[in-house]
Amino acid sequence: MITRVTSQSLAQTAMRNLQGGLNDLSRLQNQATSQRAFLAPSDDPAAAAAALDLHAAQRRNDQYARNIDDGLAWVTTIDNAISASTALLGRARDLTTRGANSGALDGASREAIAVELEGIAEELLGQANTTLLGRSVFAGTSDGPAFAPDFTFAGVAGGEVRRRVSDGEAVRVDANGAEVFGSGDDSVFALVGAIVADLRAGVDVGARLTEIDQRLDGMLGVQGTVGARQNQIMRAKEAASDATVSLEAQRAAVEDVDTVEVLVALKSQELVYQSALAVTARVMQPTLMDFLS
Repeated sequence: MITRVTSQSLAQTAMRNLQGGLNDLSRLQNQATSQRAFLAPSDDPAAAAAALDLHAAQRRNDQYARNIDDGLAWVTTIDNAISASTALLGRARDLTTRGANSGALDGASREAIAVELEGIAEELLGQANTTLLGRSVFAGTSDGPAFAPDFTFAGVAGGEVRRRVSDGEAVRVDANGAEVFGSGDDSVFALVGAIVADLRAGVDVGARLTEIDQRLDGMLGVQGTVGARQNQIMRAKEAASDATVSLEAQRAAVEDVDTVEVLVALKSQELVYQSALAVTARVMQPTLMDFLS
């Protein structure tokens, strides 16, 4: 069967080819100006789905980074408060040692030591009620200060403050004030107060040194735990930083275009389109039939 090629069929074929070339040219121009591999999901559904997954992963990682920064602020604040408290308690121990030497001290000297110890007790209570952005770092999820004026611990059992730092990891960022400072009559504040009372009553305070050492050991034990959590959060921070770089590289590979490659392709497509226009113009010359029709 012989197919008859008419001028109209030639024209239609030429127009289809020109339109296809124009579409390719438009796509490359859009990529060159937007620097994106696709502008709508319909352009590349598979790449669009991958890009959505990557954007979701980036948002999660950004949230983890914010959680990590907040968690680091918590554990750093706690570590500083405990360090200050151990220094204060160390000074209280030195003063208690001096006060235990009752034979070499007169009443005025003992009173001077007692007054300084009272100031230390107040400072310790201030450290125990340390806050971060209005929240006590030693009271867990409870509102208000960690310790009341009567030295009672206001925290709730099990009310831990945690921050999620990765998909499968959440770190505790608070500390139990009762474990650090004790509570009520068993608190470090009550202990220093008892030493003050003994000094003023002329009682030997040497026996209190063992209690101070026990409280110091408790503080240092909690500080070691807080330090371990701080290291855990720092490792999570490094992992989140690495994930940020990796996810951005993956997103760029899916969404962004190689500028040089696109510009070369654009120039090539412009040349092809201009050549196609020139060839079509030469081939599709008007004939006598065009005038008769």
